[in-house]
Amino acid sequence: MTGTAIVFGIVCVGLAMLLNVYRLIVGPDATDRVIALDTLYINAIVMLFLVGIRLNTEVFYEAALLIAMMGFVGTVAAGKYLRRGSIIE
Repeated sequence: MTGTAIVFGIVCVGLAMLLNVYRLIVGPDATDRVIALDTLYINAIVMLFLVGIRLNTEVFYEAALLIAMMGFVGTVAAGKYLRRGSIIE
């Protein structure tokens, strides 16, 4: 039963990622695109955790940690750019 729940979770998160990519491409303005990108990297982290649980390996957890660190820095940089017009002062 647990395997079925993990596969269901992977399918649901995959669908959420597709919807995020749609919003990233079609988004009406830059703010929507930044939020879609932020949500996309969070969904990628969850997907890596689920695949790691399904395959019973720890490699995916390390990849999820790297994506989390890079995603946070990217979100801060994009927010600063949208607010001030430049990243480096």
